[in-house]
Amino acid sequence: MSALLRWWESLLQAAEKRLPALTRHRQPEALPITLHHRRVYILPTRFGLFFGLIAFTMVIGSLNYNNNPAMLFAFLVVAISMLSFHHTVGNLRGLTLKSIRAEPVFAGASIRLKLSFREVEQRSRPGLILDLGAAESRLALPENSDTEVEIELPTMRRGWFRPGRFRLWTEYPFGIVWAWSYLHPERQFIVYPKPETNPPPLPIGNREDHGTRMRSPGEEWQGLREYRQSDPPRHIAWKQSAHADAMLVKEFADPISDAICLDWHGLDSLDHEARIARLSAWTLAAQAEGLSFRLRLPNQELGPGSGDEFSARCLTELALLP
Repeated sequence: MSALLRWWESLLQAAEKRLPALTRHRQPEALPITLHHRRVYILPTRFGLFFGLIAFTMVIGSLNYNNNPAMLFAFLVVAISMLSFHHTVGNLRGLTLKSIRAEPVFAGASIRLKLSFREVEQRSRPGLILDLGAAESRLALPENSDTEVEIELPTMRRGWFRPGRFRLWTEYPFGIVWAWSYLHPERQFIVYPKPETNPPPLPIGNREDHGTRMRSPGEEWQGLREYRQSDPPRHIAWKQSAHADAMLVKEFADPISDAICLDWHGLDSLDHEARIARLSAWTLAAQAEGLSFRLRLPNQELGPGSGDEFSARCLTELALLP
């Protein structure tokens, strides 16, 4: 089967140069993708070739000796072969790939793709094999149902991960022929940079104003206001809050900034990828400690902010740096 596949791939490459329409399904496609009959290819297996040779020999022998029972059996074998063609192609035809989902991972880890297939033709589809090159998964679809398949693929670098073109094939029911179709969904998933192992501590002293600053006498206390989620605990007016129905915080004319500045330009001693790894590690550390921080990159500045959503945004921008 592998030899036949290599031969078919070389034939497609030659055809693509002269007849691009024959290989139009190599281009990325928007989801959902439905496999109609023009997308399904079919070839005999090794067993199918042997089976065909036996059937041909039986037909020739029965005709040569004018043996009616042998001729009947020979044509029965041929009918089984034709029936196998129909069922094998039908096991793929009409199948729909609805969606592909994946959670972000760090470079070097395996990304878990979740592919959702839909069967709408009121029949089960056993014996399907999903081949993504680096991984393979078997699946069977009950009639009139949705089935989700999980498959893991390795990631080598940060940035956008594209699953690319993969093959769905089957030899069901008799293994005489194998049918396959290509799927090339237009989807991409983010792969975060691999964080530095054992990075130095967070630059706590590197605040937004480029230094740790205590409140000076000139910063006048203006009053009280209701607590916001982003307010630091040391600004809470505990005594006044105890006599009120709501949490109150002290407000100053020149509020103190508590956001740490993770500055790309402050890491001149590191090379390009090492800076990205260091900032990724610091982003994760700030997220784990619940700190507010600002990320300063060569082309933009993010924040200040905190929380999972802001950290994911920072890691995404780091992953997409050229």
